[in-house]
Amino acid sequence: MQCPVPNRQGMDHGPNPLNRKQKVIPVIILLCIILATALTYVYYANVFKQKPKDIIAVIEIQGAILYPQTAQSYSDRINYAIKNETIKGVVLLIDSPGGEVTKIERLYLDLLELKKKKPVVSYAISALSGGYYIAVAADYIYVQPSSYVGNVGVIAQSSPAYPPSEQILETGVYKLTGSSKLSFLQDIDTVLNNFVQAVKSSRGDRLRLSETELKKAKIYTGADAVSLGLADGIGSIQTAIEKVAKEANLEQYEVINLFQAVSAQPPFERSSSYANLTWLEIDIETLSKINPPPAMYYLYLPPKNLIAGSSTGSGAEERPENVVSGSGERKVIVDLSHGNTISRIELDTLVWELVRRNITIKFVYQWSELRAEMEKATALIVALPQQPYSSEEKTQIKNFVENGGILLLLYDPAKEYSEKPASLEAINSIANSFRLSFANGYVYDEHNYYGVYRNVIVRNFLDNPLTEGVRSLTFFTATYVRSNGQGIAWTSQTAASSQSEKTGEYPIITFSKNNGTVIAIGDITFITEPYCYLEDNYKLLSNIAEYIASYEKYEKTE
Repeated sequence: MQCPVPNRQGMDHGPNPLNRKQKVIPVIILLCIILATALTYVYYANVFKQKPKDIIAVIEIQGAILYPQTAQSYSDRINYAIKNETIKGVVLLIDSPGGEVTKIERLYLDLLELKKKKPVVSYAISALSGGYYIAVAADYIYVQPSSYVGNVGVIAQSSPAYPPSEQILETGVYKLTGSSKLSFLQDIDTVLNNFVQAVKSSRGDRLRLSETELKKAKIYTGADAVSLGLADGIGSIQTAIEKVAKEANLEQYEVINLFQAVSAQPPFERSSSYANLTWLEIDIETLSKINPPPAMYYLYLPPKNLIAGSSTGSGAEERPENVVSGSGERKVIVDLSHGNTISRIELDTLVWELVRRNITIKFVYQWSELRAEMEKATALIVALPQQPYSSEEKTQIKNFVENGGILLLLYDPAKEYSEKPASLEAINSIANSFRLSFANGYVYDEHNYYGVYRNVIVRNFLDNPLTEGVRSLTFFTATYVRSNGQGIAWTSQTAASSQSEKTGEYPIITFSKNNGTVIAIGDITFITEPYCYLEDNYKLLSNIAEYIASYEKYEKTE
């Protein structure tokens, strides 16, 4: 029996379950992908619509601020904090000795703008000089117990004098130097007062230091700074952050380091050869190369850095022969045989006043020749010796005075002239022979001064040929002269000694006359230009010359 054969054409047109399943699966998968994508979009759209998280930014201010690039880097972060609406407050983390004046003032003013919009709190690890200037821009200042705070003051470098050239020409008298020496002193005082007023304005009634005390530029520990109102409290960086959060009414917030968040570039100029120096390694010479004088700094430097990098001025000029000025019969000799750091340049105005009175001045480099010259001389000038006088030499000078001669002793504690302690010992090896002594250190007056506190004004005088017609004098980093009541020009009662720190009237000039005359003055700068034209300095200078010119030498009888 034959089985029937199925109709194949009919079978091709019938439903195929396997085929249908293969078509449905891709559709389902596509729908799932579309659904997942939609759900993801909706979720993240809702997330991004949420309010951004509030931020407290930390701006670290570290090291000395000497380069424009450094100041720009800090300024950029401050301005970023001003414009970024998610940043609700700022903590300044300060570990800085300050820097160049204009750069510090720039950051201070930037921070005042920031403070108008958002709370700012400083946390000072070390905030000295310009570092503290920056700190006071904040609403509050927190410190560690042993933080270093304060040093409100200025370091300034004036331009050196440049000899005129026929090859390099300038159009104005101050084109090369920027200002006169005298006006520069006043500029320093102005810059200091800007700093002081910023501190007083910021700290207000919290400040328990007088303006005079602030200008002493003391460094305080954190604990002392709080008790004196220079800071508000002791705490950690977290204390400062919590204070910002409180001032900004924040409960939930994130803390970010603005330098790390915005850029990894460190805030200094990498191309500079000085960029890798720490501020403890910076000295005056380095500052001169970074910011050529005239320049001013709200900056703390360790004393050894100031001394190591500073120059010693002109000093004595090395000459192969003695120098003679004038042709009069009356003679004044200047001792240069003991390494004296004085030259014809420093004594130029005094030399002129003597020459115009027909007096001959001779600068002598050998003691043997000077000893012979003393027999015919009216006066001997001993200024800034660096080598002590022998017993024989002291005896010869004493004999000169006892025979009616005038001895003019000049000393100056400023580094430009003196290498202490050798210079002080050398001048006192002579002064002590006449019961005089130039004091160590210098005299300063925080109430009566010209430009800076070390330039003291003297208005107390005894009637004397040297003080005739003199009402006021200005001395520059001068010391006082100890004597047995032989002073003729004293500071005011508000003056003090840098060594003893005691206030009182200090004699800058002494005068004693027996057979001869001994005059001792604790300053050199006052007789040099342009300082000799301040107050009655030139009158004193001319009085000295006149006294020598009109002096009747005592002739000792046998």
